[in-house]
Amino acid sequence: MNDSSWGAPQGAGRWGAPEMQAAPAGPAYDVYDAQQTRPMPIVPDVPDAGRDADDRDDRDQGAGRLSGGPLFRDEKPQEPMSTAPPPPQKKRAGRDLRAAIGVGVGLGALIVASLFIVKDVFVGVVVVAVVVGLWELTSRLQERKGIKAPLVPLAVGGAAMVVAGYVWGAEGAWAATALTALAVLVWRMTEPPEDYLKDVTAGVFAVFYVPFLATFVAMLLTADDGPQRVLTFLLLTVVSDTGAYAVGWRFGKHKLAPRISPGKTREGLFGAVAFAMVAGALCMQFLIDGGSWWQGLLLGLAVAASATLGDLGESMIKRDLGIKDMGTLLPGHGGIMDRLDSLLPTAPVVWLLLVLFVGST
Repeated sequence: MNDSSWGAPQGAGRWGAPEMQAAPAGPAYDVYDAQQTRPMPIVPDVPDAGRDADDRDDRDQGAGRLSGGPLFRDEKPQEPMSTAPPPPQKKRAGRDLRAAIGVGVGLGALIVASLFIVKDVFVGVVVVAVVVGLWELTSRLQERKGIKAPLVPLAVGGAAMVVAGYVWGAEGAWAATALTALAVLVWRMTEPPEDYLKDVTAGVFAVFYVPFLATFVAMLLTADDGPQRVLTFLLLTVVSDTGAYAVGWRFGKHKLAPRISPGKTREGLFGAVAFAMVAGALCMQFLIDGGSWWQGLLLGLAVAASATLGDLGESMIKRDLGIKDMGTLLPGHGGIMDRLDSLLPTAPVVWLLLVLFVGST
């Protein structure tokens, strides 16, 4: 009995069909196998509507790919991917430096002129900055969070707080602060009670964040060498910010607080401390009556810390609100609050240390 015919009549194939051609003898090969293993024509590699991605991947791994060469004659072999690192990109500042420098110089000239010519005019400049800052803060709170902190009592009370601090000192500032907070609570009562607690909480926060801290600038001015004290306060804050920016931009690699402000680095903080301490020693030695250079070192260190924390604090607020700047009033800087962020928390620090070092008069 022939194993390849399985009892079929002579001339019939495995399944009784006539044989088409002769095939080599053997138990594992017959005519049917020969018909089924004839070479298939090569067709273009186009997506099949009825196949999924896995089927196409299996097809791509067929015989045409086994040799490592191209599947079709017109297909070019892929170039190996380069492992070389990309060329370093030049660091860029995030703002228009020309506009920022121009606005900074103009504001500095206005402040210094008012400070040394007529001190009352400088107090007026502080009042304007406070009112505009409160307007920016309350506007962003309402736009982004739906919080309606009452602007009218904040603006009127904030201006009164600065003037009271200049005229009556710390006692006047505290009294005006308490009355302003009370005015916020009462003013909000004229509207429906929904969200009352949220609105007045934001209002009281604004009272302490902007005008209360600004009253310490006015109290610096009440001393006999008040203009020199205010100038020291401004110079140290600006020098600290400049040192942080310059050193951080050039050498910054380690993030200081990436979740709050990704642009700030530890190297920038070291630059702020170094610049502020040198400037503090010079200011205390040559500007402040009875001051000493070693006091300036401590003052500069404290200013660098407070300015950095103030900057991070407002960055936290802006991240919560989902904005980059508090406003657009100052080209290259953003809004007034974007310039007051490091100044406001630094004012009470400088006022307190100067009182401890050389007294309040």
